[in-house]
Amino acid sequence: MESTPSSDPRSEQPLTAEVVPPSPGSSPRTPPSQPPQPPRKRGRSGCLVVFIVLIVLGGLMLFGTLVAGSLGLSSMGSDRRVREEFFSHNRFGQEKVAIITLEGAILSGEGHVKRQIDRAKEDDKVKAIVLRVDSPGGTVSGSDYIYHYLRQLSEERDIPIIVSMGSIAASGGYYVSMAVGHKPDAIYAEPTTWTGSIGVKIPHYDLSKLLAEWGIKEDTIASHELKTMGSIAKPMSEEERKIFQSLVDDTFGRFKQIIRDGRERFDKDPDALDRLATGQIYTADQALDNGLIDKIGFIEDAVDRAIEVAGLDKDSVRVVRYKRELTLASILSGAENSREPFDLRALLDATSPRAYYLYTWLPAEFAGRPRP
Repeated sequence: MESTPSSDPRSEQPLTAEVVPPSPGSSPRTPPSQPPQPPRKRGRSGCLVVFIVLIVLGGLMLFGTLVAGSLGLSSMGSDRRVREEFFSHNRFGQEKVAIITLEGAILSGEGHVKRQIDRAKEDDKVKAIVLRVDSPGGTVSGSDYIYHYLRQLSEERDIPIIVSMGSIAASGGYYVSMAVGHKPDAIYAEPTTWTGSIGVKIPHYDLSKLLAEWGIKEDTIASHELKTMGSIAKPMSEEERKIFQSLVDDTFGRFKQIIRDGRERFDKDPDALDRLATGQIYTADQALDNGLIDKIGFIEDAVDRAIEVAGLDKDSVRVVRYKRELTLASILSGAENSREPFDLRALLDATSPRAYYLYTWLPAEFAGRPRP
């Protein structure tokens, strides 16, 4: 019997696997990608790097403050010359009103401001002073030095001082303005001036917990435990806090006495001053209402008042201001100083506790950035 062929084609030929070559331009298959790894957490080393960067940047800011000659209040400036420049009124007048400029943070009583005072003091033709103040204040000693020199100039030469406040005349800037004495209508502020901020502070930062995380602790050998008071490497003790507070209180007391010497209103009513001396900043209108200033006006108004108080002829008086004279020696000296990579004096100055008549939200050590 003849067999019938199967109808299933698989029974007639073997199965084969066909390999299809990849088409041109196509990429070979890759195994599925691994799931993304979770981001690595920043360890303590990252925090340390950030901390070191902040310290370095802060040090650079401080260094720039102390060596910059444009501010003119630091004794580190190399330029010792002051030139006279015509400002207004009669260019050929003999009798003068001199504008002395106090600008920027007050770091020292020496420097450009002192040289301006000396220049005016030595010039017999200067019959009145307009003190142009645009400063948030600064160190207690620097503010007091400038105040002292101005009072000395006024008393020895018997010439009036009229104040013209710029954008800010706060804290130490207000302190210096008290050199006007009890003269009426002697303090002018521009409409947008900020002033006041009557108070004292000693900055302190406790980094002991941060340092402890890295095994760093205070281990200074000193003659007495109070020798290291104010160290950032340990918490401040109650005894230290009381001592610092007494320093602030005594310095604050002098601030208020200087204001009473410069504002007859507060000399007669000290309680009124106590209500204002909270460290608060005041606008020009608020300062006028509270008796901190006498008039709202610009520098030209202060000049006119100085001419009036000194009894000068407005048509024949010459108004001058003092500028820092740029010399070849100062340029070369400034370039040389700018190449210094490190200044130990600046570092030691930054780490020494001190009191400030200063209005700023920055740490006081970084606030003295000079103005170009």
